[in-house]
Amino acid sequence: QGVLSDLTKVTGLHGLDPVVLVLVVGIVMFTLGFAGCVGALRENICLLKFFCGAIVFIFLLELAVAVLAFLFQDWVRDRVKEFFENNIKSYRDDIDLQNLIDSLQKINHCCGAQGPEDWDFNIYFNCSSESKSREKCGVPFSCCIPDPAQKVVNTQCGYDIRKKSKSEWDDQIFVKGCIVALEAWLPQNIYIVAGVFIAISLLQV
Repeated sequence: QGVLSDLTKVTGLHGLDPVVLVLVVGIVMFTLGFAGCVGALRENICLLKFFCGAIVFIFLLELAVAVLAFLFQDWVRDRVKEFFENNIKSYRDDIDLQNLIDSLQKINHCCGAQGPEDWDFNIYFNCSSESKSREKCGVPFSCCIPDPAQKVVNTQCGYDIRKKSKSEWDDQIFVKGCIVALEAWLPQNIYIVAGVFIAISLLQV
């Protein structure tokens, strides 16, 4: 609803709106499914050629992305960092994006792109004296180390945390950046990632 009611607001954001991503993927899947199904039922050569060509193009695109990501790891790391920082800037502007970042930080036990200081990119969490936000110099609740004794999530647990010394951060929030967490996760799960990629590739072939 938020996307369709005000497209100019979405295009003005520098982060990723998950709803837009879902819409694009859904349109592509519907188009391919329609072409393949109707083409097979009606024995329409044009639709079947389109379906085949699209699948081959997507397969080659996936292959090219995988190879380029491996060859240009530093460039990919910089782009991911830039992408994550842009999403941090738009954190409070989009509820879907907010939920996505919160989930990412909670699952990976991380905070920010390179660390909690990255939340200075967001005007609400910035430590500057000009900011009048109550969240000033804090971090989102998803950065907080969960307390097993608490059944209700404390959404204010990150308030003022970055006003304290960094030695106190370790006990209250995750100090590892999400990019660092992802880089650590990938080598440990490389066989799973490779297996999923091969399985998808075989299905497409």
